[in-house]
Amino acid sequence: MDKDLNAAVGTLRRGGIILYPTDTIWGIGCDATNEQAVTRIYSLKRRQDERSMLVLLDKAESLPDYVVEVPEIAWNLIELSDKPLTLIYPGAQNLARNLVAEDGSIGIRIVRDNFCRELISRFGKPVVSTSANISGMPYPPFFAKIDREIISSVDYVALHRQNEKMRGKPSGIIKLGKGSEIKVIRE
Repeated sequence: MDKDLNAAVGTLRRGGIILYPTDTIWGIGCDATNEQAVTRIYSLKRRQDERSMLVLLDKAESLPDYVVEVPEIAWNLIELSDKPLTLIYPGAQNLARNLVAEDGSIGIRIVRDNFCRELISRFGKPVVSTSANISGMPYPPFFAKIDREIISSVDYVALHRQNEKMRGKPSGIIKLGKGSEIKVIRE
């Protein structure tokens, strides 16, 4: 796993795109602070960039680096969630501009998966995560279902968990507003 992680991190540092397992489904990722890499993912997915993508962090303590003001309720939701949960925060900062939604918000998930957490920790920055499919197509529940076009278009494909057949599913999504305002987008 160490060699795999080092190759993925090296690709991210060079501005490349990776295909990697997350705590939910396989994702396409890049450096979340690199606008050109983010543009490449939008192009690969044939997706317009007004539909923002989410980012992954290895620890909640990093949130203030990427969100102007972390609502108090976010800390409770992160701590109490028993499944992967993406929170959409107002006031994104220090991220690629084309990654942030028009309203200035950004979706962030704190990962629990060991591979993902170690990848982000070694890289030292947030990593983009978007489903490994062409926009509008169903997401692949495991690696063997990923379209060959996606696999051949990225710069590095992680080896970890390629043989697993366990069906992954997307995270829950909650949008946080000012104060304690919350809106469930996906359970």
